[in-house]
Amino acid sequence: MSVDRDHVLDQYSAHVNPPLARLKAFAGFGAEVSAEGCVITDSDGREYLDFLGGYGVFSLGHRHPKVVDAVQRQLGRMPISSKVFLNPLEAELATRLSELAPEGLEFTFFSNSGAEAVEAALKFAKVSTGRSNFVACTGGYHGKTMGALSVTGRDKFRVPFEPVVPGTTFVPFGDFDALENIDSDTAAFIVEPVQGEGGILIPPDGYLTAARKRCDEVGALLIVDEVQTGLGRTGYLFACEHDGVRPDLMTLAKCLGGGVMPIGATMGTRAVWDKVYGLNPLLHTSTFGGNPLAMAAGLAALEVVQEEKLAERSRVLGERLLDGLQKESESTGLVHEVRGRGLMVGVEFAQDEVGELCIAQMTMRGMIAAYSLNNPRVLRFEPPLTMTEAQVDEGVRIFGEALRATADLLAALA
Repeated sequence: MSVDRDHVLDQYSAHVNPPLARLKAFAGFGAEVSAEGCVITDSDGREYLDFLGGYGVFSLGHRHPKVVDAVQRQLGRMPISSKVFLNPLEAELATRLSELAPEGLEFTFFSNSGAEAVEAALKFAKVSTGRSNFVACTGGYHGKTMGALSVTGRDKFRVPFEPVVPGTTFVPFGDFDALENIDSDTAAFIVEPVQGEGGILIPPDGYLTAARKRCDEVGALLIVDEVQTGLGRTGYLFACEHDGVRPDLMTLAKCLGGGVMPIGATMGTRAVWDKVYGLNPLLHTSTFGGNPLAMAAGLAALEVVQEEKLAERSRVLGERLLDGLQKESESTGLVHEVRGRGLMVGVEFAQDEVGELCIAQMTMRGMIAAYSLNNPRVLRFEPPLTMTEAQVDEGVRIFGEALRATADLLAALA
């Protein structure tokens, strides 16, 4: 496939997002044209080792053959549901998720993205509790649609759209005492088991357990946002299993579509479902949610996660990646901390804008990563869980080279 990068850039400038086009031009990014496994190829034929993984989308790598085959076969039968008859694939995927999820999460509503999954969870919490307030975490990220944005903990994204949905109190992530803000007016506490956009922040052990206890004390629901952490990313099938917590509602998306189809899922208990759909079976719906192509992808993705033992693989490779990054970070004095769980790893720099420079150096050397939206000092690594040990080591080597080149550049500018 022949693609003219400059032509694509002109089209972005004219019809998509002019400031973004300027940013990508300045960074020297080409146009992506193909991907396979853990490697992306651009319009100039350059290959890049993918250590970003679509912010968690490509846990199975790019174009996993089992998922691609399932979607291609379904495309030949029925790609989009009529929404009139029963959808066997939707029923099957909901059943499989109920078998794998924390106990009590028996039901699933399917949508098309993580933000939509969060929107559903917030609505369900309001209806099932009769309350309208939420407690969320500073630095948390739950999406940019209006409801999800109202519980997203960074002013930069929220303030331009205010007033958003009212009634959210923000508390420090991982702070046990702050959980007292969950009270008898709270519909739900929404939390990520590991903050992704917040900078790969890991709470103290027992934090989710304490949140569960507090919610039970005041009759609030616990919403665990596993959009980015779910299905093996942190070394557990679901990250909340680290604390053994059973949420009332859990959101999934990103890698559930196997890196082939967009999908969102909101899982909940019978008590929640009875309150929501007992009022009206059509109270919350989605035209494209549960479409057969996405359901086929989801079923195949779950099979791959289990058959290839990707949660266990994430633990093993995550330790290798974490150790390697820590060793490479010791020589320059630029890195404040390296932290992570499974293959969800963050490198926090001691100063602003160093991360952007390091990303540019890595890209020049054939590797992509990104900084977290709510904490740009943190460089995030979320590679496919299918990555080989050799690819992990190559990524560590490139990071080390990029870090030292960044240090030399800063020294020259001082």
